[in-house]
Amino acid sequence: MKKKILSLLLAIVSAFGLFAACDSGNSSDQNQPQQIDYAAQVKLDMNDVTSLKTEASFATHIDGDTTHFNVSSSGLSGKIKARYLAVNTPESTGKIEEWGKKASRFTKERLEKATSIVLEADSTTWAVDSTGERYLLWVWYKNAEMTDYRCLNIELLQNGLAVGSKTMETRYGETCTLAIDQAVRFKLNMHSGEKDPDFYYANAIELDLRELCLNREKYLGQRVAFEGIITKQYAQGVYVESFDEETNTSYGMYVYYGFNFSGEKHMQTGYRVRIVGEAGNQFGYQISGLNYNAYDKTNPENFQVLEKGVEIPCNEITADLYTNNSYSITFMEENEDGEATSVTLTKPFLELAHYTHVSMENLYVEKAYTTSNGGDNDGAITLTCKADGKTIIVRTVVLKDDADNIITQDKFLNKTIDVNGIIDYYTDQDQYQIKVFSANDINVH
Repeated sequence: MKKKILSLLLAIVSAFGLFAACDSGNSSDQNQPQQIDYAAQVKLDMNDVTSLKTEASFATHIDGDTTHFNVSSSGLSGKIKARYLAVNTPESTGKIEEWGKKASRFTKERLEKATSIVLEADSTTWAVDSTGERYLLWVWYKNAEMTDYRCLNIELLQNGLAVGSKTMETRYGETCTLAIDQAVRFKLNMHSGEKDPDFYYANAIELDLRELCLNREKYLGQRVAFEGIITKQYAQGVYVESFDEETNTSYGMYVYYGFNFSGEKHMQTGYRVRIVGEAGNQFGYQISGLNYNAYDKTNPENFQVLEKGVEIPCNEITADLYTNNSYSITFMEENEDGEATSVTLTKPFLELAHYTHVSMENLYVEKAYTTSNGGDNDGAITLTCKADGKTIIVRTVVLKDDADNIITQDKFLNKTIDVNGIIDYYTDQDQYQIKVFSANDINVH
Protein backbone atom coordinates (compact mmCIF):
# COMPACT_ATOMS: atom_id res chain seq x y z
CA MET A 1 0.00 0.00 0.00
CA LYS A 2 2.80 2.40 0.89
CA LYS A 3 4.46 1.63 -2.45
CA LYS A 4 1.23 2.47 -4.32
CA ILE A 5 0.86 5.76 -2.44
CA LEU A 6 4.52 6.63 -3.08
CA SER A 7 4.15 5.87 -6.79
CA LEU A 8 1.01 8.00 -6.98
CA LEU A 9 2.75 10.92 -5.27
CA LEU A 10 5.72 10.67 -7.65
CA ALA A 11 3.39 10.69 -10.65
CA ILE A 12 1.60 13.80 -9.35
CA VAL A 13 4.90 15.59 -8.71
CA SER A 14 6.21 14.68 -12.18
CA ALA A 15 3.02 15.87 -13.87
CA PHE A 16 3.11 19.12 -11.91
CA GLY A 17 6.73 19.62 -12.93
CA LEU A 18 5.87 18.99 -16.57
CA PHE A 19 2.99 21.49 -16.54
CA ALA A 20 5.16 24.00 -14.72
CA ALA A 21 7.88 23.59 -17.31
CA CYS A 22 5.40 24.06 -20.15
CA ASP A 23 3.85 27.07 -18.47
CA SER A 24 7.32 28.51 -17.80
CA GLY A 25 8.18 28.20 -21.48
CA ASN A 26 5.04 30.03 -22.57
CA SER A 27 5.62 32.76 -20.02
CA SER A 28 9.17 33.20 -21.30
CA ASP A 29 7.91 33.67 -24.87
CA GLN A 30 5.23 36.09 -23.73
CA ASN A 31 7.73 38.09 -21.70
CA GLN A 32 10.13 38.55 -24.60
CA PRO A 33 10.26 42.28 -25.38
CA GLN A 34 8.69 43.11 -28.72
CA GLN A 35 10.02 45.78 -31.06
CA ILE A 36 7.65 48.65 -31.70
CA ASP A 37 7.31 50.08 -35.19
CA TYR A 38 7.56 53.75 -34.27
CA ALA A 39 7.64 54.78 -37.93
CA ALA A 40 4.11 53.41 -38.25
CA GLN A 41 2.86 55.06 -35.05
CA VAL A 42 3.40 58.57 -36.39
CA LYS A 43 0.88 59.49 -39.08
CA LEU A 44 1.23 62.05 -41.83
CA ASP A 45 -1.59 64.58 -41.52
CA MET A 46 -1.90 66.58 -44.73
CA ASN A 47 -4.54 68.79 -43.06
CA ASP A 48 -2.27 69.85 -40.20
CA VAL A 49 -1.61 73.57 -40.72
CA THR A 50 1.27 73.71 -38.22
CA SER A 51 3.77 72.43 -40.80
CA LEU A 52 4.38 72.96 -44.51
CA LYS A 53 4.17 69.96 -46.83
CA THR A 54 4.73 69.29 -50.49
CA GLU A 55 4.69 66.30 -52.79
CA ALA A 56 8.02 65.40 -54.37
CA SER A 57 9.76 62.93 -56.64
CA PHE A 58 13.09 61.23 -56.05
CA ALA A 59 15.89 62.94 -58.03
CA THR A 60 19.38 62.09 -56.77
CA HIS A 61 20.62 59.87 -53.97
CA ILE A 62 23.53 61.28 -51.95
CA ASP A 63 23.76 59.30 -48.70
CA GLY A 64 21.72 58.05 -45.75
CA ASP A 65 20.44 61.44 -44.61
CA THR A 66 20.73 63.62 -47.72
CA THR A 67 18.66 63.38 -50.90
CA HIS A 68 17.84 65.64 -53.82
CA PHE A 69 14.15 65.84 -54.74
CA ASN A 70 12.13 67.43 -57.50
CA VAL A 71 9.27 69.53 -56.11
CA SER A 72 6.65 71.84 -57.54
CA SER A 73 4.67 73.93 -55.09
CA SER A 74 3.98 77.59 -54.40
CA GLY A 75 6.66 77.89 -51.72
CA LEU A 76 9.21 75.37 -52.93
CA SER A 77 9.98 74.36 -56.51
CA GLY A 78 12.65 72.85 -58.71
CA LYS A 79 15.38 70.44 -57.64
CA ILE A 80 16.09 70.86 -53.93
CA LYS A 81 18.63 69.40 -51.52
CA ALA A 82 17.05 67.79 -48.46
CA ARG A 83 18.82 67.15 -45.16
CA TYR A 84 16.79 64.80 -42.97
CA LEU A 85 15.64 66.28 -39.69
CA ALA A 86 16.61 64.73 -36.33
CA VAL A 87 19.05 62.16 -37.76
CA ASN A 88 22.72 61.82 -38.57
CA THR A 89 23.80 58.73 -40.49
CA PRO A 90 27.43 57.56 -40.76
CA GLU A 91 29.34 58.81 -43.80
CA SER A 92 29.18 56.82 -47.04
CA THR A 93 30.96 59.46 -49.15
CA GLY A 94 34.32 61.12 -48.64
CA LYS A 95 35.81 59.24 -45.69
CA ILE A 96 33.72 56.09 -45.32
CA GLU A 97 32.45 55.17 -41.83
CA GLU A 98 31.07 51.97 -40.32
CA TRP A 99 27.39 51.39 -41.17
CA GLY A 100 27.47 54.30 -43.64
CA LYS A 101 26.97 52.16 -46.73
CA LYS A 102 24.11 50.23 -45.15
CA ALA A 103 22.34 53.43 -44.07
CA SER A 104 22.82 54.89 -47.54
CA ARG A 105 21.47 51.75 -49.19
CA PHE A 106 18.51 51.66 -46.77
CA THR A 107 17.44 55.17 -47.79
CA LYS A 108 18.03 54.68 -51.50
CA GLU A 109 16.09 51.41 -51.73
CA ARG A 110 13.01 52.89 -50.08
CA LEU A 111 12.94 56.02 -52.19
CA GLU A 112 13.58 54.17 -55.45
CA LYS A 113 10.54 51.97 -54.80
CA ALA A 114 8.34 54.81 -53.57
CA THR A 115 5.20 55.56 -55.55
CA SER A 116 4.56 58.72 -53.54
CA ILE A 117 6.81 61.02 -51.50
CA VAL A 118 5.83 63.92 -49.24
CA LEU A 119 8.30 66.36 -47.71
CA GLU A 120 7.35 68.05 -44.45
CA ALA A 121 8.95 71.05 -42.78
CA ASP A 122 9.17 71.17 -39.01
CA SER A 123 7.04 74.30 -38.89
CA THR A 124 5.28 76.78 -41.18
CA THR A 125 8.53 77.84 -42.87
CA TRP A 126 10.92 75.99 -45.16
CA ALA A 127 14.01 76.10 -42.93
CA VAL A 128 17.52 75.42 -44.22
CA ASP A 129 20.60 74.07 -42.46
CA SER A 130 23.83 75.92 -41.67
CA THR A 131 24.92 75.75 -45.32
CA GLY A 132 21.91 77.77 -46.42
CA GLU A 133 21.40 75.27 -49.24
CA ARG A 134 19.80 72.16 -47.76
CA TYR A 135 16.22 72.15 -46.55
CA LEU A 136 15.60 70.49 -43.18
CA LEU A 137 12.80 68.03 -43.80
CA TRP A 138 10.82 65.03 -42.70
CA VAL A 139 10.67 62.55 -45.56
CA TRP A 140 7.50 60.50 -45.91
CA TYR A 141 7.05 57.77 -48.51
CA LYS A 142 4.84 54.88 -49.50
CA ASN A 143 5.09 52.22 -52.18
CA ALA A 144 2.56 50.11 -54.08
CA GLU A 145 2.19 47.68 -51.17
CA MET A 146 1.56 50.33 -48.51
CA THR A 147 -1.59 52.17 -47.47
CA ASP A 148 -0.06 54.71 -45.11
CA TYR A 149 3.02 56.89 -45.44
CA ARG A 150 6.07 56.02 -43.36
CA CYS A 151 8.54 58.52 -41.94
CA LEU A 152 11.98 57.61 -43.27
CA ASN A 153 13.74 59.71 -40.62
CA ILE A 154 12.22 57.62 -37.84
CA GLU A 155 12.86 54.39 -39.74
CA LEU A 156 16.57 55.15 -39.85
CA LEU A 157 16.64 55.73 -36.10
CA GLN A 158 14.62 52.65 -35.12
CA ASN A 159 16.82 50.45 -37.31
CA GLY A 160 19.98 51.69 -35.65
CA LEU A 161 21.27 53.29 -38.85
CA ALA A 162 21.48 56.84 -37.49
CA VAL A 163 22.04 58.73 -34.29
CA GLY A 164 19.89 61.60 -33.15
CA SER A 165 20.66 65.17 -34.16
CA LYS A 166 18.88 67.89 -32.14
CA THR A 167 16.09 65.36 -31.91
CA MET A 168 14.09 66.83 -29.03
CA GLU A 169 13.93 70.21 -30.77
CA THR A 170 11.71 68.75 -33.51
CA ARG A 171 7.99 68.04 -33.78
CA TYR A 172 8.46 64.25 -33.67
CA GLY A 173 11.27 64.40 -31.13
CA GLU A 174 9.61 62.22 -28.50
CA THR A 175 8.96 59.41 -30.98
CA CYS A 176 12.48 59.73 -32.37
CA THR A 177 13.92 59.39 -28.87
CA LEU A 178 11.87 56.25 -28.23
CA ALA A 179 13.05 54.82 -31.56
CA ILE A 180 16.68 55.49 -30.63
CA ASP A 181 16.28 53.96 -27.16
CA GLN A 182 14.74 50.84 -28.67
CA ALA A 183 17.51 50.48 -31.27
CA VAL A 184 20.09 50.73 -28.47
CA ARG A 185 18.20 48.26 -26.30
CA PHE A 186 17.93 45.71 -29.12
CA LYS A 187 21.52 46.38 -30.20
CA LEU A 188 20.65 47.08 -33.83
CA ASN A 189 23.35 47.84 -36.40
CA MET A 190 25.31 50.87 -35.10
CA HIS A 191 24.44 49.91 -31.53
CA SER A 192 25.23 46.19 -31.89
CA GLY A 193 28.88 46.35 -30.90
CA GLU A 194 29.53 44.07 -33.88
CA LYS A 195 31.55 44.71 -37.01
CA ASP A 196 29.77 46.16 -40.02
CA PRO A 197 29.82 43.47 -42.76
CA ASP A 198 29.87 46.21 -45.43
CA PHE A 199 32.89 47.99 -43.95
CA TYR A 200 36.48 46.99 -44.64
CA TYR A 201 38.56 46.82 -41.48
CA ALA A 202 41.89 47.30 -43.21
CA ASN A 203 45.04 49.17 -42.31
CA ALA A 204 44.03 51.75 -44.89
CA ILE A 205 41.93 54.89 -44.98
CA GLU A 206 38.50 54.09 -46.40
CA LEU A 207 37.40 56.85 -48.77
CA ASP A 208 35.90 57.51 -52.18
CA LEU A 209 37.65 58.76 -55.29
CA ARG A 210 36.29 62.28 -54.91
CA GLU A 211 37.88 62.59 -51.48
CA LEU A 212 41.19 61.21 -52.75
CA CYS A 213 41.33 63.30 -55.93
CA LEU A 214 40.44 66.57 -54.21
CA ASN A 215 42.96 65.99 -51.41
CA ARG A 216 45.93 64.33 -53.09
CA GLU A 217 48.62 65.94 -50.96
CA LYS A 218 46.76 65.02 -47.77
CA TYR A 219 46.91 61.30 -48.57
CA LEU A 220 50.37 61.22 -50.13
CA GLY A 221 52.38 58.34 -48.68
CA GLN A 222 49.36 56.84 -46.94
CA ARG A 223 47.60 53.56 -47.63
CA VAL A 224 44.11 54.18 -48.98
CA ALA A 225 41.17 52.05 -50.08
CA PHE A 226 38.44 52.95 -52.58
CA GLU A 227 36.09 51.48 -55.18
CA GLY A 228 35.73 52.24 -58.87
CA ILE A 229 35.29 50.92 -62.40
CA ILE A 230 38.29 50.02 -64.56
CA THR A 231 38.06 52.06 -67.78
CA LYS A 232 41.44 51.47 -69.45
CA GLN A 233 44.54 49.29 -69.10
CA TYR A 234 48.08 50.53 -69.71
CA ALA A 235 51.66 49.61 -68.75
CA GLN A 236 51.04 47.21 -65.85
CA GLY A 237 48.34 49.50 -64.57
CA VAL A 238 44.72 50.49 -64.95
CA TYR A 239 42.64 53.64 -64.81
CA VAL A 240 39.85 53.47 -62.24
CA GLU A 241 36.93 55.87 -62.18
CA SER A 242 33.85 56.69 -60.10
CA PHE A 243 30.99 59.12 -60.70
CA ASP A 244 29.96 61.36 -57.81
CA GLU A 245 26.27 62.26 -57.74
CA GLU A 246 26.63 65.24 -55.44
CA THR A 247 29.06 67.15 -57.65
CA ASN A 248 27.83 65.57 -60.90
CA THR A 249 31.46 64.88 -61.76
CA SER A 250 33.62 61.83 -62.42
CA TYR A 251 36.91 61.29 -60.60
CA GLY A 252 39.70 58.97 -61.70
CA MET A 253 43.01 57.48 -60.61
CA TYR A 254 45.86 55.53 -62.19
CA VAL A 255 46.61 52.29 -60.33
CA TYR A 256 49.98 50.66 -60.98
CA TYR A 257 50.00 46.97 -60.08
CA GLY A 258 53.46 46.24 -61.52
CA PHE A 259 55.07 43.09 -62.83
CA ASN A 260 54.30 39.64 -61.39
CA PHE A 261 51.06 40.81 -59.76
CA SER A 262 49.11 37.59 -59.20
CA GLY A 263 45.77 39.32 -59.68
CA GLU A 264 46.64 40.77 -63.11
CA LYS A 265 44.06 38.66 -64.96
CA HIS A 266 41.34 40.34 -62.90
CA MET A 267 42.40 43.83 -63.99
CA GLN A 268 39.77 43.97 -66.73
CA THR A 269 37.88 46.93 -68.15
CA GLY A 270 34.28 46.93 -67.02
CA TYR A 271 35.14 45.41 -63.63
CA ARG A 272 34.10 47.26 -60.51
CA VAL A 273 36.94 46.76 -58.07
CA ARG A 274 38.22 47.60 -54.61
CA ILE A 275 41.71 49.07 -54.65
CA VAL A 276 43.98 49.07 -51.59
CA GLY A 277 47.39 50.65 -52.04
CA GLU A 278 49.75 53.50 -51.26
CA ALA A 279 49.39 56.96 -52.77
CA GLY A 280 52.60 58.26 -54.34
CA ASN A 281 53.78 60.75 -56.96
CA GLN A 282 57.19 59.54 -58.08
CA PHE A 283 55.88 58.91 -61.61
CA GLY A 284 52.83 61.13 -61.45
CA TYR A 285 50.18 60.70 -58.78
CA GLN A 286 49.19 57.05 -58.62
CA ILE A 287 48.31 54.15 -56.34
CA SER A 288 50.73 51.24 -56.05
CA GLY A 289 51.69 48.42 -53.68
CA LEU A 290 48.63 46.24 -54.29
CA ASN A 291 48.20 42.78 -52.76
CA TYR A 292 46.16 39.84 -54.03
CA ASN A 293 45.58 36.33 -52.74
CA ALA A 294 43.31 33.99 -54.68
CA TYR A 295 42.81 31.91 -51.53
CA ASP A 296 41.86 34.87 -49.36
CA LYS A 297 39.63 36.96 -51.63
CA THR A 298 37.72 38.67 -48.82
CA ASN A 299 40.81 39.95 -47.00
CA PRO A 300 40.23 43.72 -46.66
CA GLU A 301 43.94 44.36 -47.29
CA ASN A 302 43.74 42.84 -50.79
CA PHE A 303 42.60 43.90 -54.23
CA GLN A 304 39.07 42.58 -54.87
CA VAL A 305 36.72 42.26 -57.83
CA LEU A 306 33.27 43.43 -56.70
CA GLU A 307 31.31 43.18 -59.94
CA LYS A 308 31.89 42.20 -63.56
CA GLY A 309 30.36 43.41 -66.81
CA VAL A 310 29.73 46.97 -65.63
CA GLU A 311 29.15 49.64 -68.27
CA ILE A 312 32.40 51.56 -68.78
CA PRO A 313 31.82 55.25 -68.05
CA CYS A 314 32.86 57.74 -70.73
CA ASN A 315 32.18 61.47 -70.55
CA GLU A 316 31.60 63.05 -73.96
CA ILE A 317 33.09 66.52 -73.64
CA THR A 318 33.18 69.66 -75.78
CA ALA A 319 35.98 72.06 -76.61
CA ASP A 320 34.41 74.63 -74.29
CA LEU A 321 34.49 72.18 -71.39
CA TYR A 322 38.03 71.03 -72.23
CA THR A 323 39.30 74.61 -72.02
CA ASN A 324 37.14 75.67 -69.07
CA ASN A 325 39.53 76.97 -66.41
CA SER A 326 36.75 77.95 -63.99
CA TYR A 327 34.82 74.72 -63.52
CA SER A 328 33.03 74.76 -60.16
CA ILE A 329 31.81 71.95 -57.95
CA THR A 330 29.88 72.26 -54.70
CA PHE A 331 29.54 69.66 -51.95
CA MET A 332 28.84 69.39 -48.25
CA GLU A 333 31.28 68.60 -45.49
CA GLU A 334 29.86 67.55 -42.12
CA ASN A 335 31.43 67.51 -38.67
CA GLU A 336 30.76 64.84 -36.04
CA ASP A 337 27.63 66.67 -34.87
CA GLY A 338 26.13 66.62 -38.34
CA GLU A 339 26.69 70.34 -38.86
CA ALA A 340 27.48 70.92 -42.52
CA THR A 341 29.53 73.42 -44.44
CA SER A 342 29.01 74.09 -48.13
CA VAL A 343 32.29 73.88 -50.03
CA THR A 344 32.70 75.29 -53.54
CA LEU A 345 35.88 74.58 -55.49
CA THR A 346 36.73 76.26 -58.77
CA LYS A 347 39.47 74.64 -60.82
CA PRO A 348 40.35 73.97 -64.46
CA PHE A 349 38.06 71.20 -65.71
CA LEU A 350 41.03 69.12 -66.86
CA GLU A 351 42.52 69.16 -63.36
CA LEU A 352 39.32 67.74 -61.88
CA ALA A 353 38.92 65.30 -64.78
CA HIS A 354 42.50 64.00 -64.54
CA TYR A 355 42.62 60.22 -65.18
CA THR A 356 38.96 60.07 -66.28
CA HIS A 357 37.70 58.49 -69.49
CA VAL A 358 36.44 60.98 -72.11
CA SER A 359 35.57 61.26 -75.78
CA MET A 360 35.60 64.19 -78.20
CA GLU A 361 34.33 64.55 -81.74
CA ASN A 362 35.26 66.61 -84.79
CA LEU A 363 38.82 67.56 -83.91
CA TYR A 364 40.79 68.93 -86.85
CA VAL A 365 44.46 67.90 -86.72
CA GLU A 366 46.60 70.95 -87.54
CA LYS A 367 49.98 69.63 -86.42
CA ALA A 368 51.52 66.25 -85.69
CA TYR A 369 54.76 65.28 -83.98
CA THR A 370 56.18 61.76 -83.74
CA THR A 371 58.56 60.84 -80.93
CA SER A 372 61.90 59.50 -82.20
CA ASN A 373 64.55 59.73 -79.51
CA GLY A 374 65.60 56.10 -79.37
CA GLY A 375 63.35 55.22 -76.43
CA ASP A 376 60.35 52.99 -75.84
CA ASN A 377 58.01 55.77 -76.98
CA ASP A 378 59.42 56.00 -80.50
CA GLY A 379 56.41 56.12 -82.79
CA ALA A 380 54.06 57.74 -80.28
CA ILE A 381 52.32 60.77 -81.76
CA THR A 382 51.26 64.16 -80.40
CA LEU A 383 48.38 65.75 -82.33
CA THR A 384 47.59 69.44 -82.01
CA CYS A 385 43.92 69.78 -82.86
CA LYS A 386 41.35 72.53 -83.21
CA ALA A 387 37.66 72.41 -82.34
CA ASP A 388 35.42 75.47 -82.24
CA GLY A 389 38.52 77.64 -82.39
CA LYS A 390 40.08 76.04 -79.32
CA THR A 391 43.25 73.95 -79.08
CA ILE A 392 43.02 70.32 -77.99
CA ILE A 393 46.11 68.14 -77.47
CA VAL A 394 45.88 64.41 -78.21
CA ARG A 395 48.75 62.06 -77.35
CA THR A 396 48.87 58.47 -78.53
CA VAL A 397 50.92 55.51 -77.44
CA VAL A 398 52.66 53.60 -80.25
CA LEU A 399 49.69 52.57 -82.39
CA LYS A 400 49.65 49.56 -84.69
CA ASP A 401 47.28 48.41 -87.41
CA ASP A 402 45.84 44.92 -87.87
CA ALA A 403 49.02 43.83 -89.67
CA ASP A 404 51.12 44.94 -86.67
CA ASN A 405 52.58 47.89 -88.56
CA ILE A 406 53.21 51.13 -86.70
CA ILE A 407 50.68 53.79 -87.67
CA THR A 408 52.32 57.07 -88.67
CA GLN A 409 51.20 60.64 -88.18
CA ASP A 410 50.22 60.94 -91.86
CA LYS A 411 47.06 59.00 -91.12
CA PHE A 412 45.80 61.88 -88.96
CA LEU A 413 47.47 65.10 -90.16
CA ASN A 414 45.07 67.59 -91.79
CA LYS A 415 42.13 65.31 -91.09
CA THR A 416 39.14 65.44 -88.74
CA ILE A 417 39.08 62.82 -86.01
CA ASP A 418 37.00 61.56 -83.09
CA VAL A 419 38.95 60.33 -80.07
CA ASN A 420 38.37 58.21 -76.99
CA GLY A 421 40.93 58.28 -74.19
CA ILE A 422 42.07 59.32 -70.73
CA ILE A 423 42.73 62.86 -69.50
CA ASP A 424 46.44 62.74 -68.68
CA TYR A 425 49.03 65.28 -67.57
CA TYR A 426 52.30 65.73 -69.45
CA THR A 427 54.81 67.07 -66.94
CA ASP A 428 57.48 68.20 -69.43
CA GLN A 429 55.03 70.46 -71.24
CA ASP A 430 52.98 71.31 -68.13
CA GLN A 431 49.77 70.55 -69.96
CA TYR A 432 46.83 68.17 -69.93
CA GLN A 433 46.03 66.05 -72.95
CA ILE A 434 43.79 63.24 -74.10
CA LYS A 435 45.84 60.05 -74.12
CA VAL A 436 44.81 57.40 -76.64
CA PHE A 437 45.81 53.75 -76.16
CA SER A 438 44.46 51.99 -79.24
CA ALA A 439 44.05 52.61 -82.97
CA ASN A 440 40.40 51.71 -82.48
CA ASP A 441 40.03 54.75 -80.22
CA ILE A 442 40.68 57.20 -83.08
CA ASN A 443 38.12 57.50 -85.84
CA VAL A 444 39.29 59.37 -88.95
CA HIS A 445 36.51 61.08 -90.94
